[in-house]
Amino acid sequence: IPAEESEDEPAAGEERPDTRLGQQDTAGGDHEGSKDRSKEGAVAEETDGDGQREGQEAEQPDQTLAMNNKPRKKKKKRKTKKNSAGETVEDNDLEDIDSLLERIEDPRLAPQSQGGITADSRPLLYVEHRNLNPENELKRYFGARAVLGDQRPRQRQRQYVRSMWLTAPKNTWPRYSKTGITMQLLDTRRGVQHFTFEHHREYQQVQFKFLDAVESMDPNNIVLLLQMNPYHVDSLLQLSDVCRMQEDQEMARDLIERALYSLECAFHPVFSLTSGTCRLDYRRPENRAFFLALFKHLMFLEKRGCPRTALEFCKLILSLDPENDPLCVLLLIDFLSLRAREYTFLTRLFQEWESHRNLSQLPNFAFSVPLAYFFLSQQEERPELERSQARERAARLIQLALIMFPSVLMPLLDHCSVQPDARVASHPFFGLNAQISQSPALNQLTSLYVGRTHALWKDPAVMAWLEPHVHEVLRTVDAQDALVQEAEHKRKIRYQSAPRNIYRHIILSEMKEATAALPLEVTSQPVMGFDPLPPLDSIVSYNRPERTSHPSNESSLSLFFRSLLPNFNLQGDIRHDGDDEARAAQDLNQGVNRLMAAMRDMLANIQFQEPPHDDNPEGDGDWD
Repeated sequence: IPAEESEDEPAAGEERPDTRLGQQDTAGGDHEGSKDRSKEGAVAEETDGDGQREGQEAEQPDQTLAMNNKPRKKKKKRKTKKNSAGETVEDNDLEDIDSLLERIEDPRLAPQSQGGITADSRPLLYVEHRNLNPENELKRYFGARAVLGDQRPRQRQRQYVRSMWLTAPKNTWPRYSKTGITMQLLDTRRGVQHFTFEHHREYQQVQFKFLDAVESMDPNNIVLLLQMNPYHVDSLLQLSDVCRMQEDQEMARDLIERALYSLECAFHPVFSLTSGTCRLDYRRPENRAFFLALFKHLMFLEKRGCPRTALEFCKLILSLDPENDPLCVLLLIDFLSLRAREYTFLTRLFQEWESHRNLSQLPNFAFSVPLAYFFLSQQEERPELERSQARERAARLIQLALIMFPSVLMPLLDHCSVQPDARVASHPFFGLNAQISQSPALNQLTSLYVGRTHALWKDPAVMAWLEPHVHEVLRTVDAQDALVQEAEHKRKIRYQSAPRNIYRHIILSEMKEATAALPLEVTSQPVMGFDPLPPLDSIVSYNRPERTSHPSNESSLSLFFRSLLPNFNLQGDIRHDGDDEARAAQDLNQGVNRLMAAMRDMLANIQFQEPPHDDNPEGDGDWD
């Protein structure tokens, strides 16, 4: 190979030296190295050249030339580089820039090079676009070939070319057209932007038809409405619940994704999913559909086996209104963090929000945070000092959790099919009295946590870690520590009644253990899937037209007339006076006249058929 190169290069070197230089630069070669090779090739071809130079070149074997050629080129390229003007430029600065770009683009190198500072310096509720796609998580678990399969060639022929972050449009969906939903920027205060969705007049009319369809209690009416308006968000949410009740999970998930697609198409150009500084007010009915669609979508993702993607959607919901948390996703975010093995995020959330949100007063955080510290202490790749600190924090926090919420232990062990020892089972602190004496609001929180996260505690290593701390708490209780009395006082004072967002979260979560503990004032009222338990201080931008209310003490004749003529009112509206009374009487007379005319036409068109006569006398006897 070196001999062939030496035969081809001299002609190029003699005829077009500038051109050859450019070609060598683009191929990664070096000017000086190529110059040496051209000289060697020229010496090999010449027969009447300088003998002394031939002798010097002949002393160098071809094998040595072939071995030392590439290292020489790479070494010299790092040092110098010639530009088009022929000037020599140092490549050190260029290499630094390239290395920095590689570190920024590679997510695995950034935490290692900067000691985790890059990940921790981001805002707490920072959302990454790549984590919003469940396919990315499934690819990490099973590989791209298993997830995509034969979908790759189909994507080239996809009719939807618009790229979305929340969901990917499907070919089976109806073609999208503007639905009448827009997003407006209300104001910007202290770096936080407040947005709201708005319904145009056409969408309001569809919304009124949807409310009529819901009141009819017939899902077919919602289906008919969606055939005319395939991207009406509330209809998609309500029909998704119907499909889920009918065990059609795939269709229910598809309808939620279509609702998210419709809402994302209406985003404001400034609205950002990742910044964590965009807010939506849940008190406005137009914004509630976005909250509910995101929550239902993350529940489907969690059941599908994508906890990391579900956690990202949970962070997105929390960032939309972190102060009020209308869907109370704080009761869920710890479970998703543990399932996704994002222990560092959970501990950071607890450290940053404990001072102003009192997260330790929620049973889920009181037990999940020490569990996260325990899992961190089991990671062998971490330094020993960090692991020991995590073990100490886990021990301290789990003992505080058991003292503050003793009613969690026995149901948790029961769900995990673990039989406690005689001392724990017979002690009154963890006994049945602890569950009976707690308030209904606290019972809802503990039941929700045990029903949702008991699978995470089934690990034998976790139970082995929990057991000595339970005995340590019993020794503290037997010693009549003041901390036990203080915790009992807090339980009686702080958990009198649950706020409305917790009830809303329990209804949406559909945990049997927690739903059974809901109070009567919540279960007695109808709960709609498109707007469960609306806020009492709602900000209404437009009102539904009032429908004519019919008296409840109507006669049978009036009900019969209305079945034939829905606008008919026999009793009239006697509360009107003056012109209103005259107009009501005139409408009544016209309605009665139309009804009587319709009845006359109906009676006139009725024809009675005589029974067929037969000569058979036995048949005549049958009619007698």
